[in-house]
Order: sequence, then C-alpha cells, then structure tokens
Amino acid sequence: MRITPREELDHRISRLQTYMAGAGLDAVIIVQNADLFYFTGTIQSGNLYVPIEGDPIYMVRKEHSRARMESGLKLVVPFSSMKNIPGILADHGYSLPARIGMELDVVPVAFFERYRAVFPAADFSDATPLIRRVRMIKSKYEIHLLQDAAVQVDKVHRRARSVIREGMTDLALAAELEFTARKEGHQGLVRMRSFNSELFYAHIFSGADTAVPAYVDTPLGGLGLNPSFGQGAGLKRIERNEPIIVDFAGCVDGYLVDQTRVLAIGGISDRLRRAYDDMIRVQERMTELALPGTPWGDVYEGCRALAEELGYADSFMGARGAQVSFIGHGIGIEIDEYPFIARGFTEMVLEPGMVFAFEPKVVFPGEGAIGIENTFYISNYEGLKQLTFSDQELVIL
Repeated sequence: MRITPREELDHRISRLQTYMAGAGLDAVIIVQNADLFYFTGTIQSGNLYVPIEGDPIYMVRKEHSRARMESGLKLVVPFSSMKNIPGILADHGYSLPARIGMELDVVPVAFFERYRAVFPAADFSDATPLIRRVRMIKSKYEIHLLQDAAVQVDKVHRRARSVIREGMTDLALAAELEFTARKEGHQGLVRMRSFNSELFYAHIFSGADTAVPAYVDTPLGGLGLNPSFGQGAGLKRIERNEPIIVDFAGCVDGYLVDQTRVLAIGGISDRLRRAYDDMIRVQERMTELALPGTPWGDVYEGCRALAEELGYADSFMGARGAQVSFIGHGIGIEIDEYPFIARGFTEMVLEPGMVFAFEPKVVFPGEGAIGIENTFYISNYEGLKQLTFSDQELVIL
C-alpha cells in the first residue's frame, strides 16, 4: 500500500491556503472522497478542516485508526457528531470562521444545511474552483503514478490483441480486460465528479453498438446490459470487418489515465479507415496548439475546425444531435478534472503540470465509431509529453 508522503500533502494544503487568501476565506471544509484522498491520503469518513493559516485538522468519524495509519497529516482526530466541531477547533487554538468554503458542486443540500447549523453566523461559498485549481497541477509524485497507470493500460491493450475472437460478446471481451487490469492493481472504480456520471473501467463495444449514444457526457455510449446502466459493453457478438473500441481507464493507487485503441478482425470500411487517420491528424494538431499559455478553448476550436475541414461537422465527437462540446478532459484522481479542452474555456490557460486526455472521435450511426485517445501532460522543461504509449496503429487481427 502506497502512502501519500507528508511533504506532498503539506504542499497541497499550502497551495489551497494561498487560493483561500485570494478568495477571502477563513476556512475550507472538505468532505468528498476524491478531495479527501487528495488532501489527506485516505477517504475515511469525516471532514478535513483547512484554516487560512496553520495545520489542517482531519476529523474522522469512521475509521479513525485507519485514518491515522493512512494519512500523513499531523492532526487526525476522532469525532462523533458535527456538534463536536467548534470544540475541536477551540482545542487546537482556532476561532470560529466567518467565511467558509465547501464543495458545493457535490455536497448534498441536506448535508450542507447540517454544517450551516454548526456555523450559524458564517457565510458559506463554493470552494470547488479553488480545489480544482490546486488539483489540476500535478507533482512529480503524481506523474509517476500516472506513468504506472499507463503501463497497466498498455497491458490491457496487449491482452485485447490476444483474446479477441469472432463470435465472443462485447461483455466477454470487457470481462477479460477488466480481469487483466484488476490483477495489475486497478481499484475497480473510475471516479467522476459530475453529478450522476458513472463509469466502470471502460467503454468496450463493437460494430454499430460503438455508435449508440447514451446519457453520459461522452462522445461514445453503448447499449450496456440493461437500462439501469445504459452504457458500455452489451451482449452483441463481435463480427468480422467492424471496429472494436477499447476505451479503457487504467488506475494505479487512485490515479487514472485514459486510452482508446481500435481493433478489427479482417478490416474496416474505407470510410472508417480514413476517419481513423484523420483523427490522428486532429491529435497531431492538438500537439501543435497545446503550449503553455494557450487558452483551453483555443485548443478546442483549432482542433474542431480541422475536423470540420476534413468533413466531420455532423459526426465529430458524437452523432448529430448527440455531440459533446469537448475533445479533452483533465484527469487524475477523477476522470473529469481541469483542464477542459472544450468550447468556451477562454480565460484559463494551459500550464506546466497539467494532465489531460485527448480523444478525437467520429461517430457514424448504424455503422460504428472510430478514434483515438491518449493521456498527455505538460512538462516544465519538455513541453507536451504523452503518458499512454500503446501502439497507435489500428490493429487488424
């Protein structure tokens, strides 16, 4: 079990406190699991109280002994009720805060109201933008974890090349690849921040099913097994001369990378083959545009314009009527972090330390989808670097 180093946690807390000062906050209270893991190194139930100055206090309801073992923070204390919070703060020399930030994008209203009852005189605001800005810049420690996840997802790709057979179901292929990833240490959960967004390892499907849209905010959806989770692999059988999409999120020690590769038995149509080559061109355009200081939205517009110039106005990033307004998304502990290579993001710019997955894809209803996805990071010294490294050639079996 890898424990997040104390100096890593201290650096993250310090950066958050810097943003808090700029926003005029006295404290931030963190309760969501992904954010807890990032700032404490564990997800034991409770809350992390971050003051504008001084050490944070991790108040743990369940399980305190595990939290003490897994977290490198100095102050990890038990508590049984939210009513205990003011007393815990007083015990550590902290006065009651007047302005408090919380993760208002994900905290349930009923839960939020309980915190307001604890601090009736305080003003509350959304600390999510501050938290996301801290998390979007990855450290060397985080990059090393992402590199390990890229090794894992390459093993998944190589397994796909060896197990795909005509007549097997998409579900059977997904199970084989999920088993491979699990043996390599995948936690089995792909975290997303967006409300009601759910993923399970990957999107793996074939033929016309690759072009079936779904409720999730992704360019590809799939039928899934039933309406309760209507996305991903279903019971369709793999046939010759059709695309097989393996869109897989590798995960090591909580950190994700995203990679898509396309395989086929026999071959694919000329239209799909040409579209695949064109999506490689769109990815190459992104590597030219994604320089430090470039607005996220400018990268999106430049790549979208090329896709339209190549003839994919009605099929790029989804079929007409189901197209998404992004081509890339930040990735780390969650699969939808900053930065967003998306429409409208013109005020935030690319910076060294950012990590994002870039996924240009084309969807032809009734025939299939095609595309590529890789995870990249912006190095301080070498510019844009690619983390995922599986062979990008369309695999013909």
